[in-house]
Amino acid sequence: MIDITAIKALLAEPRRIVITTHHKPDGDAMGSSLGLYNYLIQKGHFVKVVSPTDYPYFLQWLPNNPEVIIFTEKQEESKKLVADAELIFCLDFNALSRINELGDEVRKSSAIKIMIDHHLEPEGFDDYRYWNIGACATAQLVYDFIVNELDEKQYINKDVATCLYTGIMTDSGSFRFPTVTSGLHRIVADLIDAGAENWRIHQQVYDNATEGRLKFLGYCLSNKLEVFREYNTALISVSKSDIAKFDIQTGETEGIVNYALSINGIKLAAFIVERSDRVKLSLRSTGDFPANEICKKYFDGGGHRNAAGGHSEESLEQVVQKFKSILPEYKKLLLL
Repeated sequence: MIDITAIKALLAEPRRIVITTHHKPDGDAMGSSLGLYNYLIQKGHFVKVVSPTDYPYFLQWLPNNPEVIIFTEKQEESKKLVADAELIFCLDFNALSRINELGDEVRKSSAIKIMIDHHLEPEGFDDYRYWNIGACATAQLVYDFIVNELDEKQYINKDVATCLYTGIMTDSGSFRFPTVTSGLHRIVADLIDAGAENWRIHQQVYDNATEGRLKFLGYCLSNKLEVFREYNTALISVSKSDIAKFDIQTGETEGIVNYALSINGIKLAAFIVERSDRVKLSLRSTGDFPANEICKKYFDGGGHRNAAGGHSEESLEQVVQKFKSILPEYKKLLLL
């Protein structure tokens, strides 16, 4: 659905461009967005990144992060930017519901919409689509888009490389997921050659925790972890009061589910957290177990086979019980 000739024509002269990504952006969302931003400004475009919500402090060091506008904090400015845009790049999401109220503004905008994404089942709001569910990260697709489609590798400078490396590193679980290929490593090598300091990026993202986050992690593992050996499943659930007790900020629960998955023999792990407006669920799995099927079927969500998410309007206790009640249905797959 991508027409590179048309895209090249659109980008041949300076344009008013908005880049947006999903709510509560993670490393891939912000890495791909700012990576594309840092490419486009070299071409003379007027570009703004508009995030639907805030995002983790450990991503706010990315090159040109101060240029990001948060919709919930500057709604009128954000709406005007979207309304005036000629092009809107939609990165790391495939349904406008994933950008909350900002989705209404994007939908009614007359701008040409270009989606770059690797998630299943696109909604179809886009005019052009650069989409590959086999890609490890949206940042990988942004690299491919610039280098292989637009043939403009010369614009992969240190700022672009740093952002794209961050997106690939975080969405690949530090290069340990099955979607990591030799081709991806070649891209990463190019990014390092272009100036991405891999050791510094890892330090900024993973060695940058608050004291509260470490204490919260210890609390989750010692007090909230449940293991169901009969289903090769582990679960961590936390309440709003738990979040408040440790003063947990946006993004600080990221990755905790992986500790549950790291237990020997565990094939499915869940992290269920009570937020102010709903209960959110993150699933991780190994092998061929379809975590995304559970999220889609029972928790109004979806995602990748081994990494998926969902949510519910029910209470934390009800969601936890519902998750546990689903396990017998998948027992054969979990015990393979």
